Parts: sequence; structure tokens; C-alpha cells
Amino acid sequence: MLIVGTGGHNEGVLIADITRTSAAVASTSGRKAKVAALAECLRAAEPGEAAIVVFYLSGELPQRQIGVGYASLRDVPPPAAEPSLTVPEVDAAFTEIGAVSGAGSVARRRELVAALLGRATRAEQDFLIRLLAGELRQGALDGVMAEAIAAAAEVPSAEVRRAFMLRGSLGPVATAALADGVDGLRTFSLEVGRPIKPMLAAAAPSIDEAFAKLKADAAVEWKLDGIRAQIHVSGGEVRVFTRTLDEITSRLPEVVAAVRELPVRDAVFDGELIALRPDGRPHPFQVTAARTATRTAKDTEPVPVTLYLFDVLHLDGADLLDAPGAERNAALTRTVPEELRMPRVITGDPARAKEVFDEAVARGHEGVVVKSLDTPYTAGRRGAGWIKVKPRHTLDLVVLAVEWGHGRRQGLLSNLHLGARDPETGGFVMLGKTFKGLTDELLAWQTKRLRELAVREDGWTVHVRPELVVEIAFDGVQHSPRYPGGIALRFARVLRYRPDKSAAEADTIDTVRAVAPVMD
Repeated sequence: MLIVGTGGHNEGVLIADITRTSAAVASTSGRKAKVAALAECLRAAEPGEAAIVVFYLSGELPQRQIGVGYASLRDVPPPAAEPSLTVPEVDAAFTEIGAVSGAGSVARRRELVAALLGRATRAEQDFLIRLLAGELRQGALDGVMAEAIAAAAEVPSAEVRRAFMLRGSLGPVATAALADGVDGLRTFSLEVGRPIKPMLAAAAPSIDEAFAKLKADAAVEWKLDGIRAQIHVSGGEVRVFTRTLDEITSRLPEVVAAVRELPVRDAVFDGELIALRPDGRPHPFQVTAARTATRTAKDTEPVPVTLYLFDVLHLDGADLLDAPGAERNAALTRTVPEELRMPRVITGDPARAKEVFDEAVARGHEGVVVKSLDTPYTAGRRGAGWIKVKPRHTLDLVVLAVEWGHGRRQGLLSNLHLGARDPETGGFVMLGKTFKGLTDELLAWQTKRLRELAVREDGWTVHVRPELVVEIAFDGVQHSPRYPGGIALRFARVLRYRPDKSAAEADTIDTVRAVAPVMD
């Protein structure tokens, strides 16, 4: 049973309600039970609070980062005896903390954090600390939360999922659903200039298995080792967004110039950016990634990037999200010259697809993506319509903790604890550790970055917020009683960090089992 403000519902949902709901969701592995608990909490929220409630129960802040580190959360004041904090009050406090800057800002933030925690009960303190530390992983994943919003608002879940796809955030979707039901959800549409979540690819270990899943002719496209880019064109304005929906337009003048030459008035394209050598082979991924990072004064002669477009979602007034892949590609081919399109071959013959795969790998690329000709653009989902195939086993995993090095690596954070996402619980399943593949440059970088993400230290091990994604190569998967998932990676080694990916886009434990059979 939820408890709401003592003066009535309009005073705001209590943080105690959120705390209890979070605990209930974390304590059950059943999807239906998670949805029911979340929906009950959302029903108690005013429409103006709903977006914040969704953020908190998803383990996120509406403000994203407010400058509160591990040190600010060490000294916790005595707890309050009774719950009184409301969601709007906590949101206002977080906004105030995030706005602090200048001399003395660290001390001032600590004062404000302490003042907030001093008004919280013991259970609320634990919740807020884990929320601020990024450790709140109780299974309120996007899919579960979307179902909960649908249940709370008594609308079809498909309407919520589509609105989320178009808006890119569940908070505003919850507000619209609870306030105006289906009519509110249908106000969301593809809007040129506002990015949507990109469609993702599932994985298969071979071309044959990819074609076995699709059971039809398919498009076979090169898979580049680059940066995903969503490009919006409105009149003469071009805007470029990353897969995490961050805008990087100002860093890519050559891309903007190339897109301006296209014969379109309004359009939304999906594609890839990659830095190529004069012979057409790719530079290391870090070179491409540097072009999308914050530019510095020394970037006087940046390496140019090449744009390859492979999909179109909107074209001169027509939305194409629901159109089959073949129709979208036809529109792309009519609009974009061959040199700006991703190389692709349409075939039903796995042997021909293997030739495309071999050519892509020979040119230094990652492999191919096999795409259904019938599937719509399912934004934000890793559906069965696109299937990636690589020549080696790689996974995008999340760093859960790291151990201090010794010997030559004394004073550096070295041995990484690696985790795959658990789609049922919203947490992470540890798959092993590795310090292999780390260059001196990477060691220095990860030591600095992981210290920023630290939440606690236990002897030689520093536990961190599960935010940093790293691409890992491995030789196989084996049974292991040492880890909760019962499996571990064999000969894991670091290929690179993936600053372009969030932890929510890391591979799942199901993907691990799918791409590599478990060996004894």
C-alpha cells in the first residue's frame, strides 16, 4: 500500500513510496510482479511528478549529472524518524545541487547533500545514495517501465512503446499517458531535428545462422568500426546526433557539407561515420571516436571522417518508420549517391553473403549486418530484423569494478571486472576479469575515468558505477562456478572503450550464450 503526502495527494508522492517500490521490484524476478509494483506507484503520481518518478525508478536523474561524487556520500547524517520528503522536493534539491559552481562548490554540494539526507529515513537514505551513485539497478528496464506506464494509464503497451521510440525518453511519455491516455501518446511523432532511438542489431555467430533466422532474401551490408550517426535535415540546416542522442554537429563540418549537397528539403538519415586512410582502410576506432569527442585547441588538423548512410526514416514530408526495409532502401537509393551509401548486396544465397562478408573483413571492417527486407524501423530495439555477423567473438560489456595493479602497473587501476546486462533483473552478470590488451595510454585513461566513477573501495578492488562500456574479444565461454551466471569468458582481452554506447546498450547475458556455445 502506497503512502502519499499527509495533506493529500497534491502534496506529492513521498520518496518513501519510491523506496518501497524500488525494493519490491528488486526483490522479485517476475516481470509481471515488477510491472504491477511500478504501475501502482505511477498511479499515485500527479502527471507533473510522473516523469521524475520514472527517472528515479529507472535509476537515473532527470538532471543526468549533478556533480556528486563518492566522497560526498561517505558521511551520512542521522536519519529522520518519519518519512516526509516528496518527489518534487528531492527533484528541486538535486537541481539546486547541480547548479552550484565556482569556488567552494564541492563543500557547498556536500552541505546540500547532507541537508537532503538529513531529512530522509534510513531506507530513504539508502535509496537516494544508491540513486546518486548510479548503483540503483532493480530491474526497471525500459521495456518493463513501458509496460508499467501502459498499465497505470490503462492504454495499450504498443502505444507507449511507439511514443517512447519517437520521444526517446520515458518520462515525458509517462506524463502524456497519465494525463491524456492514448490521445496524449499520439501527440508524439517523428520530428525532424529531434533524434529518436536507433534500431539495433541482434548477433549471430555465422552467415548461415543469420539467414536461417530470416528465412528469406536479405540485404547484406558492411558493418563498419565507426560511430553511429543520425542526421536530420530541415531546410538548409543539418544536425548530427550520436546513438546516445547527443548532438555533435559542430565537430563534423565535412559531414554537414556533404549532406547539404543532397537533393532533400527535410529528411532523417541513419548512418555511420568512420575515419579512413588514403587506401580506404579504417584508422583505429580511437581516431574516429576522437572526432566526436570534445574538440580541443590542439585539434587544428583533425582526421576527416567519411559518411556512409544506410537508412532513411523521413523524406520530404513522408515518415518511413513503418515502411518495410526494401521501401526505405529504395527511397535512400533515389536520394543519396552511391559514394555516400553503405555497400550492400541483396541475396538469398548464404554463399554470396559470405563473399560480401569476406570483402568487408579484407578491407579492415568488422563484418556485415544481414537485414530483413520486410521489417520496419524498430527504433530503440534489438530486434530480429537486423543481425550482425563478425569474424571473431566480441562483446560490449560494462565495467563493474577494477583492481589496483602491481609491479609495472603499481598505482594504476588495471584488472577489470566485466558484466553483461541481465534483461530480467536490470542488473549485471559478472563474466570474469581481464587486464589483457591494455596499452599504457588506456591504463592511464581508465585509471582517471574509473576513479571518477568509484562508489566504494574494498581492499584492492574499486567498485564503480556501471556506466563504462568496453569492447572485449574472447575465445569462448566456459562453465564456471565462480560467477553467479555460471559461465565465464575464456581469454578475454580489451579491444577498446565505447564512449558512444551507454550501459543500457551493452550486450545481455542471453547474447553471450547465443554468440558462443558454452564449453566444458
